[in-house]
Amino acid sequence: MSISNLPLYTTALQRFRHWLLLIGCGAILFFLVAPVLVVIPLAFNNEPYFHFPIHTYSLRWFHELFTNPVWLSAISNSLVTATLATLLATTLGTLAAVGLNHRNLPGKRLIMAVLVSPMIVPVVVLAVGAYFFFSKLGIANSLLGIVLVHAALGMPFVVITVTATLGGFDMNLLRAARSLGASQFFAFRKIMLPLVWPGVLSGALFAFATSFDEVVVVLFLGGAEQTTLPRQMWTGLREQLSPTILAAAFVLIIFAIFLLLTLELLRRRSVALRGIAE
Repeated sequence: MSISNLPLYTTALQRFRHWLLLIGCGAILFFLVAPVLVVIPLAFNNEPYFHFPIHTYSLRWFHELFTNPVWLSAISNSLVTATLATLLATTLGTLAAVGLNHRNLPGKRLIMAVLVSPMIVPVVVLAVGAYFFFSKLGIANSLLGIVLVHAALGMPFVVITVTATLGGFDMNLLRAARSLGASQFFAFRKIMLPLVWPGVLSGALFAFATSFDEVVVVLFLGGAEQTTLPRQMWTGLREQLSPTILAAAFVLIIFAIFLLLTLELLRRRSVALRGIAE
């Protein structure tokens, strides 16, 4: 090969690597998304059993999902539990992130490790420990016990997202507000919170999704009245293979897509707010 053809060879090799990378990424993406894509058409199956390929389509199982009192109760319990757990996790997680933002805080790394430990410890271990501990307190089979554990599972997401958002916050703004006579709470509410709210809301969405989709803790701590949507799906898989489970899975997929889009909008909003602050 002559020296004059070397640039053409280099360009062709770069294009080959580029297309090879795209094909590899596409194959990995398809491998990850394919199981989810299979669920979508099955949710519209008219047959009373799992059948693929589908012969007739209908909204039969969505009607069952939103009219059956058992499924409606499960959806209601999931919404109530996730909302309460999100409020508690967001409040405690935001306050913890603000406290960890101080440079001179002693034991900062240890505190951070303890706060994010629910993300590392297996959920079944946490559920078993919570069951024995809450049994002595009399709240093992109650909504309160589930909310407390779900809040502990969701709080690490709030701490991490808010801490990352506070990384671009100028603490001189708070010092200036305090020098003008503002209280700590007033300065936090009027100055810090309006600038870091995208991170707070992102953490809250993660906490809500974690609680809404959690099943292991509910199996250990939930009674008959605390049957959530994931637990009802789990029970349906063990007792009867009803296609209503696929309709519920489709709703969860749509919820996850909506969550991802919202998080992307919040990320862009956070970047815009940082640009304004700077």
